[in-house]
Amino acid sequence: MQKQHRLRKSKDFAAVRHEGKSWADRMLVLVARRTDSERCRFGFSVSKRVGNAVVRNRVKRRLKEVARVELLPRIECGWDFVVIARKDAADATITT
Repeated sequence: MQKQHRLRKSKDFAAVRHEGKSWADRMLVLVARRTDSERCRFGFSVSKRVGNAVVRNRVKRRLKEVARVELLPRIECGWDFVVIARKDAADATITT
C-alpha cells in the first residue's frame, strides 16, 4: 500500500476512532470517518490477543492487500479508515 494511503500517527487513529462510525463482524471492526482530504487512508490494528508477532504481521499483510486490491479502487476520496482485527482473523484465508 502506498504511503499516501496509510494512517501513521496515533492522533489520526484516535480521531477516526472517536469521530468515526463503526461496523463490526466476527473477524474485524471497521471504523470510518469523512475527511476533507483528496485521498483515502487506511490504518490497521491487530492486538496481542490475535496471536504472536508472526500471526499479527500475517493478518496485517493480508488486510493491507485486501484494502489495496479490493477497496482503494472502489472507494471515493475523502475517507479515513481504521481496521481492527479480531481473534478470528488469524484463522481466515484471504478469500474469506
